[in-house]
Amino acid sequence: MIIKRMNADFSICKVVDYSEVDFNAPFYFLSKTDEENSLVCMTEYKPENTTECDDGWKAFRIVGTLDFSLIGILSRISGILADHKIGIFAVSTYNTDYILVRKENFKPAMDALKVAGYTII
Repeated sequence: MIIKRMNADFSICKVVDYSEVDFNAPFYFLSKTDEENSLVCMTEYKPENTTECDDGWKAFRIVGTLDFSLIGILSRISGILADHKIGIFAVSTYNTDYILVRKENFKPAMDALKVAGYTII
């Protein structure tokens, strides 16, 4: 499998609502439940109406479109990183998975995945 590094810093936030989200930003992920409004965005696009925010994340994605019948892709990656004491924050889209790790763990994460046989681009 191919892993693509994303060249941006990310923030994971709680927001009052989505009125200040820049929907023209290259990347953002929204989650809404009965308890919260969450936003994962590039740090430079972080809105003012955040109530809590955690900066300092880097991201990578699995290249290609993953078929829903594929099993264990995210589990294998998270297992490899867990073995290296690297925590993750995962976001899935219709096509693929995005994995965020703390900025200081990004290079060790890429190194661990490369040793495990992933191609890093």
